[in-house]
Amino acid sequence: MKLIENLNWRYATKIFDASKKVAKEELEMLKEAIRLSVSAYGLQLYKVLIIENDEIRTELRTASWDQKQITDASHLFVFCNYTTNYDEHVDSYIQRVIEAQGSDEEALKRYGGFIKDSIKNMPSDERKSWSEKQTYLALNNLLLACAEMKIDACPMEGFENSSYNRILGLDEMGMNAAVIATVGYRAEEDEAQARKKVRKSTEELFKLA
Repeated sequence: MKLIENLNWRYATKIFDASKKVAKEELEMLKEAIRLSVSAYGLQLYKVLIIENDEIRTELRTASWDQKQITDASHLFVFCNYTTNYDEHVDSYIQRVIEAQGSDEEALKRYGGFIKDSIKNMPSDERKSWSEKQTYLALNNLLLACAEMKIDACPMEGFENSSYNRILGLDEMGMNAAVIATVGYRAEEDEAQARKKVRKSTEELFKLA
């Protein structure tokens, strides 16, 4: 199975070759893989910022514990969950379904009301956690697509969330930087690529019930 071979090939790249850039056509394919990701109710309550600007990335590096992947990788993906206006996002989603599928408009609007109530009735801390988790589903699609295309990537939680929000003006847009990933091509000197992959055995990881 090619997927398993590709997953064995990938690793969390720590040193990128700054001279190598992901081609525009490949970047579009990565974006499409993210766009097709699963999400709760199909809402996709997130936006993905793709940072290329060197000045912005230099500033973000200081908010990322000075990890060099931020500036050396070809692109920096910032997965941002929405924090406000959930009703508007639900309405937009329902309208997209109506336009794409031609389904029963009244039934879909009732379904939209159900989704709004479900989100509204969540305790604030639970809603925050739920919203942030959606970005991880999208991140996984990016990592799988990168492995398929032999593009290196490093998912990262090691950054100052509030600083990213400030630098990128996310608070004003009702968004929050939840998780990031650097994408590009591994440098020859990255010793991590030669390490044997370490995972739990199948017997240890899985249990039938």
